[in-house]
Amino acid sequence: MPKILITGGAGFIGSTVADFFLENDFEVVVVDNLSTGNFKNVPQKAKFYRADILDEKAIFEIFQTEKPDVLCHHAAQINVRLSLENPKKDAEINILGGLNLLKIAEKFGVKKIIFASTGGAIYGETDDLPTPENHFPDPKSPYGIAKFCFEKYLEISKIPATILRYGNVFGPRQNARGEAGVVAIFCEKMIRGENPKINGDGAQTRDFVFVDDVARANIAAAKNPEISGIFNVGTGIEKSVNDVFFEIQKHFPQKFSPEKSPKISGEIQKSCLDFQKIKRAFGWSPKVNFADGIAKTVEFFSQKNDFCRRTGV
Repeated sequence: MPKILITGGAGFIGSTVADFFLENDFEVVVVDNLSTGNFKNVPQKAKFYRADILDEKAIFEIFQTEKPDVLCHHAAQINVRLSLENPKKDAEINILGGLNLLKIAEKFGVKKIIFASTGGAIYGETDDLPTPENHFPDPKSPYGIAKFCFEKYLEISKIPATILRYGNVFGPRQNARGEAGVVAIFCEKMIRGENPKINGDGAQTRDFVFVDDVARANIAAAKNPEISGIFNVGTGIEKSVNDVFFEIQKHFPQKFSPEKSPKISGEIQKSCLDFQKIKRAFGWSPKVNFADGIAKTVEFFSQKNDFCRRTGV
């Protein structure tokens, strides 16, 4: 049974990835400092360590004890606005934290690294839509720069790496207090009977990919360790923020009127990823369409809200 260590495995995406690895007969070790992740998300069958990727001593001891075959690196500072406000902190986590892991992984003979990178934040504003992997990166935020920087470190590493550039991932467990979680934010607002806020005219588009499909991409990468490189993980379909609102609205009898907020300075207007490369390499393509993914997400947040209301949590 191969052993995989997942950093950020208590988070929305990382914990879903951990679930899928367990279902595919991997031994799973989760490392998370719980700064944004939730221990309740960690699968019961996974071994858990509360540790920060910047803590070299703690990470060294974990690798020394567990000796994982594969490192699946999801731990990150993911807030683009925070990266603009505090680029030093962003770089510490997303570059130095990654280098800390990489150095220790090399020392303990890790055979494969899977890195959760970003699509839109790396490519920047482009008319080349859906955007392929060979499009020249043009990140406009410290977050995108840091992700791209660590990708380059992986390219010169001794360990083969599969870099997965995600679209806008959504689904159950998403953090509604996170900067990139528009689906979760709208769900929680509307469940509480509140009008959501839309920045600008809402016409800005993203490639919304369901979290289960993202998890399947990680499984494909781990099961094909001989294949390295950069791969987009998206749907190839643009959906606007307005599209997100109207699709969620379908699940509520109450009619909502979005509140308008000023457009965010520096926000990318359009983002959409070409997934043909990962389809050719791994046979991966998205299985969950936008409407079905929204339905699953609304159901999750509705059940969560009902539970909190009944228990007072």
